[in-house]
Amino acid sequence: MNIFEKRESNVRSYCRNFPAIFHRAKDSIVYTESGEEYIDFFAGAGALNYGHNHDYIKQKVMSYLDADGIAHALDMYTSAKEKFLAKFDEVVLSSKKLDYRIQFCGPTGTNAVEAALKLARKVKGRAGIFSFMGAYHGMTLGSLSITGNIGIRAGVIGTSSNVSFMPYPYGFMETFDTIEYIETVLNDVNSGIEKPAAIIFETVQAEGGVVVAPIIWIQRLRELCNKHDILLICDDIQVGCGRTGSFFSFERADIVPDMVILSKSISGYGFPMSLLLIKPDLDIWKPGEHNGTFRGNQLAFIGATAALEYRESSNLEQEVKNKEFFLKNFLTQEIASISERIAVRGIGMIWGIDVKDFGGNSLAKSITSRCFELGLIVELAGRNDTVIKILPPLVIDMSTLQKGCSIIKKVFDEFISN
Repeated sequence: MNIFEKRESNVRSYCRNFPAIFHRAKDSIVYTESGEEYIDFFAGAGALNYGHNHDYIKQKVMSYLDADGIAHALDMYTSAKEKFLAKFDEVVLSSKKLDYRIQFCGPTGTNAVEAALKLARKVKGRAGIFSFMGAYHGMTLGSLSITGNIGIRAGVIGTSSNVSFMPYPYGFMETFDTIEYIETVLNDVNSGIEKPAAIIFETVQAEGGVVVAPIIWIQRLRELCNKHDILLICDDIQVGCGRTGSFFSFERADIVPDMVILSKSISGYGFPMSLLLIKPDLDIWKPGEHNGTFRGNQLAFIGATAALEYRESSNLEQEVKNKEFFLKNFLTQEIASISERIAVRGIGMIWGIDVKDFGGNSLAKSITSRCFELGLIVELAGRNDTVIKILPPLVIDMSTLQKGCSIIKKVFDEFISN
């Protein structure tokens, strides 16, 4: 590992938690150069919903490359983009009776977040944005300004300009009506907080510790935005594309956001890609007003189209529901039962084991380190990294899912017995 330590920046992070040189991967298993196998409960932080090197998607990508398909085209028209737009319209938008324009942003999710904030302010002519405590939206300046974690904003001056953080229903904030609180802030001429252009939210705060917003809360948030002429932006970067079961995580609440941000697994294969979905009347961009060299990744279009085709033919939504049932039962019966101080939260194929009251960060870190020693890649999330986040590929086979969960159970038993 000398070359990494010698030449790669100190900013590297995941490799510090998983100190191995990975060589290849297939489905839900990652292999090191020396041939060791690891079950993947991390899935590229949610970028690999379809697992590693999914056969159907890979074949489509390889066929495109073999045919010398366009590799880079800025935002010009291409057959790859045309097929993706047609399939996305057919499988996602039209089938769900949703009417959105699709903006292709820079290659990573934070650029789509930046585009959403910029457009919201342009549409409403107001500078303010409401975000939520516990939120995570990315690492560029605008995205950091609406991210709750003070630690990752350290050293960046001025990130909170025109941003107000509202309480998300978690912990103490569950003990009062957080929507009523926001309503009060908006109605109180002495609140010191002006009406924002938009409210940006996650239906599940993934990095925030796998905190699932109640359906009624999401619905009331939509109603509040309607009442006060505020745009509602849903960041579905990590928990969209089927992670919670339905394609969009907000579908369970039967609402329609004004803008939706997608990235991570939208490309189907881990290719960089991010989208901003915009209600047509809000699409007031001038040509080139928000652009970038790598908007419109052609290989990502191919992968994304293939992923939608696979999703359509495989009944993936029901498969996620079946695995959700297993995970919920396993974590409740085998892990939460260990102590009332262990909290289990989740939905679909994203679950968290919160040990903040049962050993805290020290125990959480020890558990994930020991899991890695036993062949399982699982990461931490939440305040002070006390939440063990379970995020396997949606297509993981049940036997591998069970094996990975048994490793977690084994490690908990080890630490309890000691």
